Amino acid sequence: MAEQPGTEDAVFKIFIEADIERVWHELTKTGEAQGAVFNAWLHTTGLKTGERMQMRTGTGKHVIVDGDIVTFEPPFRYAHTHRFTQYDDPPCTVSYELRPVGSGVEVTLRVTGMPSGTRTARSMASGGTTILASLKAICETGRPSLGTRLMYWMFDHMEFVLPARTRSEHWPLNRRQ
Repeated sequence: MAEQPGTEDAVFKIFIEADIERVWHELTKTGEAQGAVFNAWLHTTGLKTGERMQMRTGTGKHVIVDGDIVTFEPPFRYAHTHRFTQYDDPPCTVSYELRPVGSGVEVTLRVTGMPSGTRTARSMASGGTTILASLKAICETGRPSLGTRLMYWMFDHMEFVLPARTRSEHWPLNRRQ
């Protein structure tokens, strides 16, 4: 996909020694924290194309990411629009593509249409690597690295510093972007 003027794209890849269904589950599970995605909880109106999705804190009091599911093709492709609720930046699109390779899965994380020079672009530039490294650790060993677990502990205990604009009441799940 070609970049739009004023936007940038990023591509991250990793090989995970695990079954594709295990990797898919970690990326799309609801009802528990997604250890690969900064320990956020996926809330959705339904896991299918056209439905709404959000990534929320464990308490559910804050929405970190708000979006719409663009593609949902189990267990190969999951894409959604992505807007950090703490920024005024326009949304971009995040997609996970899974491809069986030998005894494992190649995972490609694409971020397309990031508004250039924004806080979103800066956050996503490092976030993709962190997400895939955590996904690999969880799928291969059952848990993220010690450093990641410590970071998540801090997130859980520092939720009070999140901007008021991220509070869930400002981001009802049934609204359209």
